[in-house]
Order: sequence, then C-alpha cells, then structure tokens
Amino acid sequence: MYPFDYHRPTSLKEATNLFQAADDPQWLAGGMTLLPAMKLRLTAPSNLIDLAGLDDLKGLKKINGSIHVGAMTLHDVVARSPDVRQNIPALAALASGIGDSQVRNRGTIGGSISNSDPAADYPAAILGLDATIITTCRQIASDDFFTNLFETALESGEIVKQVSFPIPDCAGYVKFPNPASRYAIVGVMVSKTGSAVRVAVTGAGASAFRVAEMEQALMADFRPEVLHEIQISSDDLNEDLHASAEYRAHLVNVMARRAVGLACGA
Repeated sequence: MYPFDYHRPTSLKEATNLFQAADDPQWLAGGMTLLPAMKLRLTAPSNLIDLAGLDDLKGLKKINGSIHVGAMTLHDVVARSPDVRQNIPALAALASGIGDSQVRNRGTIGGSISNSDPAADYPAAILGLDATIITTCRQIASDDFFTNLFETALESGEIVKQVSFPIPDCAGYVKFPNPASRYAIVGVMVSKTGSAVRVAVTGAGASAFRVAEMEQALMADFRPEVLHEIQISSDDLNEDLHASAEYRAHLVNVMARRAVGLACGA
C-alpha cells in the first residue's frame, strides 16, 4: 500500500468534515473491495475515513410496511434477522449467500451498493424489491441508483445512511455463483406486490438491470412457465472466463424461473 492517513469518526458531521478537508479521501465501510484494491496499488487515497464508528448507521428495524437497514449493517446481521426472515425471506437468503462467513461478518450493505460491483448480490435486491436509498443529502429511488460499472448516483462525499425495503407480497432470489468467490455469475430477484412485478438481474451486465418483458408476462400470469419462451439478448452482457455473454443470457431465464418458483413457494 501507499501511505495514507486513517480516521475513525464518531459522528456524521465529523466524517463529513474530514472528507471535505482531505486531498483525496475515501470512505471505508467493510473494506471487502477497497482494501484489496489498495494492497494491489490500484487505488491510493490520501485519507481513509472509516465509518465503522458511526453507530447510527448500524442495525435494522421494521417500520410500517418496510424493513429499514442501516448502511453499516453487516451481511450476516441481515441474513440472521428475524424481521427480515419473516417479512422478506428472499432478502435474508440473498445475504446468507454472499461470499463466506468472513465476508458476511465484515462486509456491509452500504459499502456493497456504493461500490456497484456488477457481480454483487445486493444490487438485485435494490432493484428487485424497489428499495429507497437514504443518504446524507437525499432519497434515491432504486431505478436511479446504479448508473454503470462501479458507478452510482452518489455524489462526492455523499454517504448512504440506510436502505428501505418495502415488504412485498412474495419474492425469490436465485443466483448461479462463481464457485470460488460466490459472486453472482447471474443472479435474479423477482418480487410481486399487488399487481406490480419486478425482475432484477445482477452479474450479467455492467450494472444491475430490470427485465421489462419478464415483468409484463408475470403481471399477467405469475408462474415460472410463462418465462420459458422469453429470450434475453446477449448484446452488452458480460463475457469472461467464467461465462460467455450467450450463456449469461441463458442463465437469466433459468434463474428467473427458479426465483419465481421460490416466490410461489415451490
């Protein structure tokens, strides 16, 4: 690593002041991506501002018809939460499948979505459950948050405070994981709330995206079978040593059908 100054503020105001005073600052949440990147000298912030001391950003609770998750809440806490398991079991299942136990006990939901890794699991939950991202400046709708590969709508210095997940009537998440990293080669979250259906995909493109054709088909008939003939274009999908674009297109359909089956209780 290159030299840097480390800070552990105890309030949002202190964190913001430190960020504004630094030459090239970087927020540190769980550090699951940032620290390896620093070790490889792919990034070299002048100041590392650790958000782990901000207790206001931790924990989760049910408020009316939504589950509110603090940005510094660990993946393992989400996976084990009785409120999440009872109200949005698909979200608990998603969190329980992130990485391994070491990652789940260090990584945070705020850090994950702010990083916008194209193979991360939480972006599918954000889009698929129509979550609202609450920051130090504003509220950002799910469809507006992820903008591109490792890019979000967050502005410089803006901190995610919490994520609000509306409780759906039913939902399911299924992914085809990389056997080593457990990242999603393709992951699909499907949810149904009233007559509205959302189908969100992670791992396949530069960032998470929705599949309108699948949503329309499921709004008419919420069964896995209605998706069987829907063809996903491989244009602009990711291609690497783990899967071709064409294979990822195929997996989107397969994972979506399995997610609908889970949502239906199959």
